[in-house]
Amino acid sequence: MTKKTRPRFDVEAVRRIAGERSFARGEAYLRNGQATLLSVTEDRILAEVTGTESYRVELSGRGHSIGGSCTCRAFEDYGFCKHMVATALAANASDGDGNSALDRIRAHLRELEPGALVAMIVELAEQDLTLLHRLESAAALTQADDKTLESSLRKAIDRATRTGGYLEYHQVGDWAAGVEAVLDNIATLASSGRSGLALSLIEYVLRRIERAVESIDDSNGDGGALMHRVQEIHLTAVMSARPDPVKLARALFARETEGVYDTFYGAAETYAEALGETGLTEYRRLASEVWSKLPVRMGKQRADQVQATDGFRVAAILDHFAEQDGDVELRIAIRAKDLSSPWRYLELAQFCQQQHRMQEALRYAEEGLWMFEDDAPDERLVSFAVELLRKVGRKEDAAAHLWRAFERRPIFEMYGQLCKLEGRTARARALTVLEAGVVRPRAGSWGNPVDLLVRVLIHEKMFDEAWTAVQRHGVSEEVKEALVRATETIRPNEAIAFYAAKVEKLALSGSGNSYDEAAKLIRRSAKLRNPAEHARYLADIKDRFRRRRNFMKLLD
Repeated sequence: MTKKTRPRFDVEAVRRIAGERSFARGEAYLRNGQATLLSVTEDRILAEVTGTESYRVELSGRGHSIGGSCTCRAFEDYGFCKHMVATALAANASDGDGNSALDRIRAHLRELEPGALVAMIVELAEQDLTLLHRLESAAALTQADDKTLESSLRKAIDRATRTGGYLEYHQVGDWAAGVEAVLDNIATLASSGRSGLALSLIEYVLRRIERAVESIDDSNGDGGALMHRVQEIHLTAVMSARPDPVKLARALFARETEGVYDTFYGAAETYAEALGETGLTEYRRLASEVWSKLPVRMGKQRADQVQATDGFRVAAILDHFAEQDGDVELRIAIRAKDLSSPWRYLELAQFCQQQHRMQEALRYAEEGLWMFEDDAPDERLVSFAVELLRKVGRKEDAAAHLWRAFERRPIFEMYGQLCKLEGRTARARALTVLEAGVVRPRAGSWGNPVDLLVRVLIHEKMFDEAWTAVQRHGVSEEVKEALVRATETIRPNEAIAFYAAKVEKLALSGSGNSYDEAAKLIRRSAKLRNPAEHARYLADIKDRFRRRRNFMKLLD
């Protein structure tokens, strides 16, 4: 009697992750013998699934926890695909006897004489240029001198980093895997006594990757991950080669402050051991020299008037050293050199607060408000200043700042703060401001002033006034729905009409989420109609949308 094995993956979890359609198609692939297990280990399932093409599928996990990937386009676009379903079900059906395709291949290769094995691999390499180049690089690592090896690896870098035009999202993974294979070879050099050669190649491969990233859809962050890997290999090579610390400091400083990407951001800390006291002193000197030449930025200077990127990076370097020294005064001075926006004032004020310097925090927060009083108020800075003023007992000043900001660009959160400070007396004044904004809107100062007015009226349960504002001026659908929901029991006719119009729009859109939302609105409106009216309405909906089967299932 054959022993029944426990399923590796929970079938209902697979169904839920993949969706009914992909699950059903995966079952069909399994029944048709289109899924072949290549390797089954404790940590991983590797399979080949044939459809319009042959796809490589990799699964990990057990039970409800399932991860993995597939080389098909559907996986790139939507995630867990039918090929992964077929693989999971094939793994469940397997008895785990270690007789997968790769197990049989391993057993066969172990029986071959070395000469026959070499002949087989060379024959395969002649037919597969990718394998040929990998074997060529591996051979060069052990057999070639530095000059020959460098030439070989530069060619490999060129091949791996070449994009041949723009790479779409689904193409980038394979490209990045090829670059990773080359980086593996450079990493071997960095840790095997040829670190000088590794450093030379790192310069070259980093430039190539940076150039290539401009021609790929890097939504998944593969380009950034490659650059991070290059930096890690560089650190390994530096720790092995131990270059002159002053020269190293100058090279790292140039990379950190001039690089397009943040590959070497925070290098003074990352490379501290390799730099030593001498290198760190030079690093600080270089940062201080650049910093002294940067202008003080106050008020409405814009970022294009100075080289803001260098300023930010150099400030971060100096702040690191000042933090190491415990020099709070210098850290404040670094931040105070650039006060060209409300956000910069807020950043400085928040830092002072973190250092328990409350008076300085409040001074910078208020200074920022006055400096930019003619601009649209920055609600983050306003809220910060108001909270500090409230804590020190200056409620009148806090209210003055809030009213000034609210009258220029009112937002709902400010209304809440005003009510917190002044209680119910703030309501009348705030409503006057909002109503004036509706009648005489200031260009560019608000979003939709009616939306905010109605939101406040809903908050205050002034529903008749809210409906009057909607009828006179109109309002966004989102805010109108909030009003409808708040008043549906006292104004059922308005709610029924609104829900019916929205159901119509959602049902016509034809997407699954829209159907679900429409069904919920129909159930909600059922409470507002008498049973006979609702039965007629539901029958009409079912008749007009009867061809939309997924929608009908939700209504049933």
